[in-house]
Amino acid sequence: MRVVTYQRIKEFSEKHPDSETPLRFWHSVTSKKIWGSINDIKKDFNSVDFVGNNRFVFNIKGNSYRLIAIISFKASKVYIRFIGTHEEYDKIKDIRNI
Repeated sequence: MRVVTYQRIKEFSEKHPDSETPLRFWHSVTSKKIWGSINDIKKDFNSVDFVGNNRFVFNIKGNSYRLIAIISFKASKVYIRFIGTHEEYDKIKDIRNI
């Protein structure tokens, strides 16, 4: 999968240094895969949740951080829409349209 919005990982890691290693791991795994369905993703990230509208939520660093991505299986692309703390994630009103 091609992670199109990698810059968001870099920016978030600068503000939250303890997230850098887990986010790099997520990126490393994701960029080496070609997923065709949520079942494929779950083989690599068992806790991933599909929330609708092509949005998937990944737990990062246990459950300290959340990453929301739009995944286009046909184009093999991942667009990071949000990276934040669990508290910031809980404040999102409409995850399906983030």
